[in-house]
Amino acid sequence: MSKYSRRKFLFTAGITAAGTLLVHGCTSGTNNAANTNTTANTNTTTNSSPSAVPAVNVNSADTPEVTTAKLGFIALTDSAPLIIAKEKGFFDKYGMKDVEVLKQASWPVTRDNLETGSANGGIDGAHILTPMPYFMTLGQTKTKQPTPMYILARLNTNGQAISIANNYKEFKVGLDSKGLKDAFSKAKSTGKNDLKAAMTFPGGTHDLWMRYWLAAGGINPDRDISVIPVPPPQMVANMKTGNMETFCVGEPWNAQLINQGLGYSALVTGELWKDHPEKAFAMRQDWVDKNPKAAKALLMAVLEAQQWCDKAENKEEMCQIISQKKWTGVPAKDIIERSKGNIDYGDGRPVVQNSPLLMKFWADNASYPYKSHDLWFLTENIRWGYIPADTNTKQLIDKVNREDLWKEAAKAIAVPEAQIPTSTSRGIETFFDGVKFDPENPQEYLTNLKIKKTA
Repeated sequence: MSKYSRRKFLFTAGITAAGTLLVHGCTSGTNNAANTNTTANTNTTTNSSPSAVPAVNVNSADTPEVTTAKLGFIALTDSAPLIIAKEKGFFDKYGMKDVEVLKQASWPVTRDNLETGSANGGIDGAHILTPMPYFMTLGQTKTKQPTPMYILARLNTNGQAISIANNYKEFKVGLDSKGLKDAFSKAKSTGKNDLKAAMTFPGGTHDLWMRYWLAAGGINPDRDISVIPVPPPQMVANMKTGNMETFCVGEPWNAQLINQGLGYSALVTGELWKDHPEKAFAMRQDWVDKNPKAAKALLMAVLEAQQWCDKAENKEEMCQIISQKKWTGVPAKDIIERSKGNIDYGDGRPVVQNSPLLMKFWADNASYPYKSHDLWFLTENIRWGYIPADTNTKQLIDKVNREDLWKEAAKAIAVPEAQIPTSTSRGIETFFDGVKFDPENPQEYLTNLKIKKTA
């Protein structure tokens, strides 16, 4: 993995549990020695007024088996659908009036609370990095025992970035990472050998974006730099103290870095792969199987919240809501511009207005969990040695990805037929460097990649 397991990494923002998780999460990718029950009840009074009808007439045949569920989230803009479903009354609308949306300190905490389950003080579902439900289903958990999961929806596409410390500006590193080779050589010549690239969870989306970007420029992420996990809210503080050269994380942390004058964005991840899949809404398999009507109600609420979040007229209110301390605790000014597609890279490049690479919650089938996208994530995790090369990816995806439930929920809330995909594959995907991923032949893609751990 990375060389980080042999070095001490400074945490500056003071979340002790997350700091403990960082150390253990790096060495194993799955173990977490900290208390996993690090949730905070965020269902406090808010000034936002619900817009959904609070008491919809739910057909008796569709009455949820339970009215409560505990859902986790990380302080990122792409958790908005869960937050908005709570704040604007969409959960209530579909009979799930006692849903709790609970802040998690890090992705390892999210994983461990999902493994624990609400019956034992954990959670039932979460806003989560798309590969994580697969890791958990494979048994990459605290106890090393499988916790079968379902992916019910994709929460968003796009909306992440790779940012770099200001002291690398002279190398003008952007979409092409090759310039970092010279930058790293210069840094090492001055005695700085412990170079770090931060992401949020080994094998997660940010790890894969960072690794793909570095490798495309000829930089081996397992030899030329230490790729380390850091919880999203810790990124800016660690960049400020010089603990890392670059990081990949979701918003609003990249925009906050720039607003504080501490670094710049080399790229937004939509430039790596246009409309790439990102977070997922996932739940424990046993919870969904036991409460299928409640799961459908939750999914209906989340889909409606995604539609609400994607409307231009709602962006300001969405950012004001999620900026509250109980949610992200980040000033709305650090959230709003990139949510609108206005991208200030922070290095003198012209500000991009109305970029089509903005975070999407619903547009262009952003919510639909394409199985072909899950296959790419699994293939990349094989590439970097996070899962075995002989993993039966098709069988695993068919077990975890419940796009059939997504379609049921979409039809139940009268999503137009034209907005419901007819195929579980989005087809051949093309990356910024010209590499293509054909979901019909993932092995060819893997074989042709020059830098990888697998043979």
